[in-house]
Amino acid sequence: MTETPSAGTGRTFDELDALSTEELRERAFTVARERHDIGFFWSVLRHLPNADEAAALDGAPNSVGPTVDEASALWRELTGHGYEESAPLLRAAFIDYLMKH
Repeated sequence: MTETPSAGTGRTFDELDALSTEELRERAFTVARERHDIGFFWSVLRHLPNADEAAALDGAPNSVGPTVDEASALWRELTGHGYEESAPLLRAAFIDYLMKH
């Protein structure tokens, strides 16, 4: 099953899994922005630390992608950390999204 290329990226699970979490995030966010997939961005926000604070950000449909990007980057800058305990879940979400789209 890991040898089957994904529909959208033409990459296998193993190829996607070899990427850094940040690279996966960038690729998944690019696809989601192109598709105007607010549901995907919302699911990512729910899994970030301090998600309650991030959910209060302006969520206008045309600014969701940049808002999530900014919230994610701001959190990493302020805490000086990566995704910490959320990393495995976020990686799985990014890979799943890229495999499906």
